[in-house]
Amino acid sequence: MVVYAINRLEVNASAVAQVLANVRADRRTFVLEPEAKEALRAYGVPTVQGRFCPTLDDAVIAAGELGYPLAIKIVSPLALHKSELGGVKLGIASEKALQEAYIAIMAAAGRAIPADSIRGVLVERMAQGHEIIIGATHDPQFGPLMMFGLGGIFVEVLKDVSYRLAPLSAWDAQDMIRDIKAYPLLAGARGGRPVDEEALANVLVSVSHLVDDFREIKELDLNPVFVDGGLIAVADARIIIEGVT
Repeated sequence: MVVYAINRLEVNASAVAQVLANVRADRRTFVLEPEAKEALRAYGVPTVQGRFCPTLDDAVIAAGELGYPLAIKIVSPLALHKSELGGVKLGIASEKALQEAYIAIMAAAGRAIPADSIRGVLVERMAQGHEIIIGATHDPQFGPLMMFGLGGIFVEVLKDVSYRLAPLSAWDAQDMIRDIKAYPLLAGARGGRPVDEEALANVLVSVSHLVDDFREIKELDLNPVFVDGGLIAVADARIIIEGVT
């Protein structure tokens, strides 16, 4: 087991290697969201509380243990964009609503992708706070390139993001955070709750080491990441690795 420290956290590189080996053995390039979050947690990156559930009965049990409100998302190697398939339901507040949501997303996904490709659902606690996006791509000349910005309209319309090469130092990460135009919102403008910049910078540093250590990761997209003061949790994670030869 390869273990070392980043930002006073233990990093289990062997756990990530095993996740990616399993993906390659399945002859996939798309890392399923439960697998992606397992890899992130191995590098000390916090994710929302959740449970992978192969069946509706499993989902009901998980919901009872996690507590409402919840989100439920389809899990399939063919569901790269879950929302476009109708494979995501948010704000589920009861067992009845969970059962209805499960049936609805299974039906919607089944119309868009082969039913036998659906592995189950991911049931997760709802999160709140500023919506952040953290991304990474692999540049053939310079290696992993990190991206940071606010989620929602800021990234989709205003393209308000910053970039740095991985791996990041703590100073690099803090500079990325302060480099976006929307930084005053994170700093507590108009009476808002400021984010813990050190905690957020630590997450950026950890993600940068993940993509630098595993350069077969071609794309990484964490969006949204919810930040509420010092509480940080990745709500959605997408990882694409190099193709199997």
